[in-house]
Amino acid sequence: MSKVSIFWFRRDLRLHDNAGLYHALKSGNPVLPIFIFDKNILDKLEDKKDRRVVFIHNILSEIQNELNQFGASLLVKYGTPEEIFPALLNENDVSAIYSNHDYEPYAHIRDNAVREYAMTENVGFHTYKDQAIFEKNEVLSGAGTPYTVFTPYSRKWKEKVNEFYLKSYPTETYSENYLKVDKTEMPSLSEMGFQTVESALPSKIVRESIVKNYAEKRNFPAIEGTSRLSVHLRFGTVSIRDLARKAKDLSETWLNELIWRDFYFNILHHFPRVGEGHAFRKEYEKIQWRNNETEFERWCEGKTGYPIVDAGMRELNTTGFMHNRVRMIVASFMIKHLLIDWRWGEAYFAKKLIDFDLSANNGGWQWASGSGCDAAPYFRVFNPRLQTEKFDKNLEYIKKWIPEINSFNYPQPIVDHDFARKRVLEVYQKALKG
Repeated sequence: MSKVSIFWFRRDLRLHDNAGLYHALKSGNPVLPIFIFDKNILDKLEDKKDRRVVFIHNILSEIQNELNQFGASLLVKYGTPEEIFPALLNENDVSAIYSNHDYEPYAHIRDNAVREYAMTENVGFHTYKDQAIFEKNEVLSGAGTPYTVFTPYSRKWKEKVNEFYLKSYPTETYSENYLKVDKTEMPSLSEMGFQTVESALPSKIVRESIVKNYAEKRNFPAIEGTSRLSVHLRFGTVSIRDLARKAKDLSETWLNELIWRDFYFNILHHFPRVGEGHAFRKEYEKIQWRNNETEFERWCEGKTGYPIVDAGMRELNTTGFMHNRVRMIVASFMIKHLLIDWRWGEAYFAKKLIDFDLSANNGGWQWASGSGCDAAPYFRVFNPRLQTEKFDKNLEYIKKWIPEINSFNYPQPIVDHDFARKRVLEVYQKALKG
């Protein structure tokens, strides 16, 4: 039995410009690509129509078809990595396992366990940077400390970036190096306890017109002003290097959005407590939240009586997506108007967003609450009416998601804005002074 290298797909679901896959293909051994539907993750998903699982399943079918053209196959398993790797190593003479870095808390535990097991079997375990342009300690201040404010971080990022960091890995050059095997069947969604759900997924194609006009149009939810690539970035179905090259040519504002991703990865790496439910600014743990469950339920359902908030929540519940400007509005409303702990909203988004990413989701919610790095000042309380006048003046977005907006069926506001603003400022001031 000849030696093989395993490439383990995780949040890098593409053959093109994939760092770990490139190194596996260059290793000198035939490469067996695998993906594991990890029960440690899937068993925690309450919704058995989870759009993310369906999305991954569809993407894996695409990868399978690509690999079949090279006489290769993607091996897809359902189980836990700690069960599956011993079986794989028992069935194949494995030289090394290749994959890409993942920065989330569970990923560290998972990868350390697989690495330790591989070492006991004299099998290498190699991981590479792939989903970020800069990671870990690559962008630090002059004092060698991590940045906690975006603007100086982005400045240093732009100073450092060059052709070397944006160059694609030419995986296509080594496509003959996949292990030649017959096509294997993937476990079906139903076999894993999930159901399919119809979902219109955005294209992976970067439309230059959108990127060029991004700065002017990105804040208006009724128009196509954003790239809608967040889900593809989340699961690595597109290359961050390809996108960063385009952004450098077309739009600094769009490039900044990509840099925000690196920034939040950087925060999660250097301050892992934020990924474990802790406020970045520890003094914000003293805030006395109301946490009214009935009001939280009305926020979740899009029945607060504030149209821009309700439209956003209904878009999320229906599609698994929400426009970024509206994400800020609904987060501010839940935290500041209802005085509900930002962690409640963070967890709800984590369940519903198809593009859910721990570092960015946590960063966004802590920004809205004032408790995060580089956060909005606590006394900034978005006024939903003014936000509507500014970004959905003709109510196009609102009417799309709230057809009953002008009827008696639409609820009265859950709370008065001026009252809520006064209340939250008093609560925050009391906590932060004490």
